[in-house]
Formats: sequence, structure tokens, C-alpha cells
Amino acid sequence: MIELTPFKTEDTSELISNIKDKRALLQFAGPAYHFPLTKEQLENDMENKSRFMFKVSDAEGQHVIGHAQIFLKEKTFLLGRILIWDENNRGKGYGKKIVQELLQFGFNNFDRETAELNVYDWNTGAIECYKKVGFEIDPDVMSEVSIDNELWLSVNMKIKKSTF
Repeated sequence: MIELTPFKTEDTSELISNIKDKRALLQFAGPAYHFPLTKEQLENDMENKSRFMFKVSDAEGQHVIGHAQIFLKEKTFLLGRILIWDENNRGKGYGKKIVQELLQFGFNNFDRETAELNVYDWNTGAIECYKKVGFEIDPDVMSEVSIDNELWLSVNMKIKKSTF
């Protein structure tokens, strides 16, 4: 259904064009990037040997439908920056399949027993998607970020290799 291929410099403009405003950027990337997203910000991440960036394609039509990343941490790997461009493609199982593919890649390529991700607590669709794959909320890990006089709470979710 979907295919992950390495993200390259020539893919940056398509990703940038799909980040419409600072709220969308914060939801997609957390506070690490600043709006507007630039090729330089993405290239800095591409040079990071602990970060693995992917473009997501619809395997049938070979259309690029989104973006995803893995960040290798000391004891875990972190899934993140998962974005499906077209809102009409959301709710169709693509997110679940992307997460499963990322987990497969991570558990097969890194010596880690746990994967994790962070998601804003108001993003209930994403949280339900992650739960369907087997992620559980870690109540001990949370963070907050402020945007437009709002406070967004980020929750951490984890999955063990043995339960995937």
C-alpha cells in the first residue's frame, strides 16, 4: 500500500510546499524547525547521521503522499515528522501503514528494544492510529510548547519490539 524511500535534497521543495503555516509546522515537526521551513533546515537534518528521513509513496500509483522520519536515540528510536499531505488521504489507513513500516525499518536496522514518538494530546486521530499499532502512552514523559497564546501538551508513546 505504501513505500518508504530515502528523502533527498530534490524532495525538499515538495515537503516545504505542504507546510502552510507555523501551526502546521509545529504540529508536524515540534519546536525544532522555525517557520517558514527552508531547504537549509531540512538539509541540516539530512546531514545528521542519527536521523533517517523518508518520502512516503503510494505503492500502487507511485505518487508521493507524505513524509516520515526516524531519529536514533541512545536507547530507543523515535518516530516523527509523519505527514500525509492531502487531508483526503487521512483516515484511510496510510498513517497506520507508515508507522508499521517505520517500526519494521527501525527494529530491523537498529539494536533497540523500544520505539517511541511524541504527539500533541489534541491530535486524537493520530493517537488512536498509534494505539492501533500497539503504542501505549507513557504518563511520565510530557512536554509543553506555546503557540499563539495557546499551550500544546505533547505526550510520549512507546512500543516494545516484543509486542510489535
